[in-house]
Amino acid sequence: MKKFSVKTIVATGIGAALFFVLGRFVAIPSPVPNTNISIQYGLLAFIAAVFGPIAGLLAGLIGHFFIDFSYGWGVWWSWVIASAVFGCMMGFITGRLKIDEGEFDSKAIINFNVGQVVAHVLAWVVVAPTLDILIYSEPANKVYLQGVTGAVVNIITTAIVGTLLCIAYAKAIPKKGSLTEEN
Repeated sequence: MKKFSVKTIVATGIGAALFFVLGRFVAIPSPVPNTNISIQYGLLAFIAAVFGPIAGLLAGLIGHFFIDFSYGWGVWWSWVIASAVFGCMMGFITGRLKIDEGEFDSKAIINFNVGQVVAHVLAWVVVAPTLDILIYSEPANKVYLQGVTGAVVNIITTAIVGTLLCIAYAKAIPKKGSLTEEN
C-alpha cells in the first residue's frame, strides 16, 4: 500500500478538484434519470492506481460531495459513498501495479480494467442502490436501474480515460537505469 505522504495529500486535493470539474461540467445526461455519462471515474481510477486507496477514497468522497453540493439539490450520500468506495477499491486492486515506476504493459492494462469492472459493479450495483433504499427509502427498481446504468457507463469511460491516463503517465516516467551520466 502506498504511504500517506505530502505527495498523497497533494494528489488527493488535485484529484478531488479535477473529479469535481469533470463531474460537474463534463457530464452528459444518460437516458436514465439522474444518471450521467461521466469521465471523472477514469481520472479517479488513475489517481487511486498511482497514489493508493486513501487518495482514491478521499478524492472520490470530496469530489463527489462538491458536485452534489454545487447543484443545490443536497448531497446524495449514497452515491458520494459509492464514489469513495470505488476510489478506495481501485487503490487496493491496483496496488501492485508499478505505474509510478513507468511500467504499464498489457498485463497491467488487463489487471487495471478487470479491477475497475469489479470496483464499479460493487460501487454502483451494490453500494449506491442499497444505500439509496436504506437512507432515502427509494424504490428498488429505480435505484438498481440507475446503479446498473452508472456501472456500465463508468466501466466504459474508465476503460478509455483511465487506461489512457495510466499509459501516458507511465510513459512519462523515466525507466530505472535509463538515464546515463554524461562525461
